[in-house]
Amino acid sequence: MSGDRNIKAGRYNRQINFRYQGTYVEGDYNNNPEQKQNLAEAAAEIQQLLETLDKTHPTDTTTGKMKVAVAAVEQIDTNPALRDRLLSALKAGGVSAFEQLLNHPAASFFINALKHWQETQQS
Repeated sequence: MSGDRNIKAGRYNRQINFRYQGTYVEGDYNNNPEQKQNLAEAAAEIQQLLETLDKTHPTDTTTGKMKVAVAAVEQIDTNPALRDRLLSALKAGGVSAFEQLLNHPAASFFINALKHWQETQQS
């Protein structure tokens, strides 16, 4: 059997193309580039927010890192546009992908707060 078959896979709008040549199967797995861009843009916005907040809250202690994370979540809560962009990006790419894009001392605290916040927003 020979020919191309396109398959929509999962809830993340991925497309897999298979080409059959006898018993040989070859495949390409493509993520939606718009989702990656939205996730990267949201992560860059949060990175900038964390960097702004660490100017008023030192991040050399655990308490300071927690304060930065709390302040970031509070700002997201009061900004519906940012909250909606962030939730949309998280639904598209997931928290773990988002986590890999952040590079800040308070990132782990923010991610844990974000996981909890996302769970409470869904219920």
